[in-house]
Amino acid sequence: MKGLKIIVILGLLFTIAPLLRSQQQPDQGPVIRTRVDLVNVLCTVRKDGGKGKYVEGLMKEDFEVYEDGIRQNLQYFNQGIGEGADPLSVALLIDTSGSVKSKLSFEQKAAVDFLKRTLRKNTDLAAIIEFHSEIELLQDFTYDLALLQQAVMSTRPGGYTKLYDAIFAASDDLLRNEVGRRVIVVLSDGVDTSSMLSKNEAIKAAQEQDIVIYGLGFKSADTNYGALKDFAEDTGGLFVDSKIDFNRLREAFTKINGEIKNQYSLAYVSNNKERDGEFRKIKIKLKKRGFKIKHRSGYYAPLAE
Repeated sequence: MKGLKIIVILGLLFTIAPLLRSQQQPDQGPVIRTRVDLVNVLCTVRKDGGKGKYVEGLMKEDFEVYEDGIRQNLQYFNQGIGEGADPLSVALLIDTSGSVKSKLSFEQKAAVDFLKRTLRKNTDLAAIIEFHSEIELLQDFTYDLALLQQAVMSTRPGGYTKLYDAIFAASDDLLRNEVGRRVIVVLSDGVDTSSMLSKNEAIKAAQEQDIVIYGLGFKSADTNYGALKDFAEDTGGLFVDSKIDFNRLREAFTKINGEIKNQYSLAYVSNNKERDGEFRKIKIKLKKRGFKIKHRSGYYAPLAE
């Protein structure tokens, strides 16, 4: 199946046209989606200052949620870890620009392995996007691992790198209507050479859609991991340097898999009813001592219609 290209439009402001859905997807059965208006926050809790084991078994009463310093009423909490976790929607973004051409086979094998070990049958969805001089949706969201594997193995090297545009498109269009835990996993050397949008615009799009970004870096002649680290830090995700070796790349995916499988899901309706589009800081505290909690830094309030 040919990938569907995102059209980049230059106007008074740079914007990205919606990522088109494929009308040629094989029959994969019904995909049911519903959504409620909540501020969703995914978090992980670890021992020993964030370097120890993941902490399981915490209850709703163990958490306190603050927005701009004001405590909020936690209205939804899922302590499910692993098989009991909320459904997952993963957008896997693969950098196939010329600078990483020699690493593509490593990326493909490790990405397929990651999907097999991460996705739960008939519960978790994934989609595949490749980005270079263009951004292409190779496979829309599906439960079907065979289709996902086929899409990953069909990636081909291109020219320049539209990292920021790819993050924006995956956040603002592809993941916008998905439910449950929404995650972007991006494989890249971190260098953007041709995006129309800025890094901050891409981060904002992810924050607006409650998306956690995991960056998996691999070295090239032009490696710069700064942006991948910022994406992860600002959305509550994780950055891992995979080096060049396949086994190290697989280990990096294993770390991301561990994060995804040990997420607590929290949600609340903000006490601040202003629809001003302003950024609001989120702080989650644990009543128990000795643990390190990681979550996104905040979100953008909706604008009045």
